[in-house]
Amino acid sequence: MSATEEDGLLRRPFKLIALLCAFLALALDVAALLSPAWVTSERYSLSLWEACRQVPDGWRCLSTLQSDWQVATLVLILTAATVTLVSFLTSLISFCLGTYKRYYQVVAVLLFIAVVLQVCALILYPIKFIDSILLKSYHEFNWGYGLGWGSGIFMLGAAILYCLRTDLYEDAYY
Repeated sequence: MSATEEDGLLRRPFKLIALLCAFLALALDVAALLSPAWVTSERYSLSLWEACRQVPDGWRCLSTLQSDWQVATLVLILTAATVTLVSFLTSLISFCLGTYKRYYQVVAVLLFIAVVLQVCALILYPIKFIDSILLKSYHEFNWGYGLGWGSGIFMLGAAILYCLRTDLYEDAYY
């Protein structure tokens, strides 16, 4: 790396910020996948893995993997998390090896694919939930669902930052 590239990297660390955004997106996606509360009400809780109802002697939980829309949501989010993991690892390895310019377009495309998958899942979930009328009482989408949206926002931010071509503009100043 030449002195000009190092100076540009110090002044415009977009790719490092993009790497951090991809990591945060991955962490939020894992937290959303493991969250026990996507939809809650007074006596009901629904996650991606199980639906729990409060009965007089405690809580009774059943698997949600029998419903096709819940399995589709889970598969879309797991696929988005996997694509984000691959793009994060590719970016991290190429950044550490100093060959970071070669893989930015690939990482950006992968992250845009992950964003599309994530947004499809997050739109599918409430539409099919309300369509299936699991709850007839007041309910709200809880923090697990919000973490999924946060993950999608960080994925999009990382993808946009990887698309920036700062090397084209640096040569004009020197």
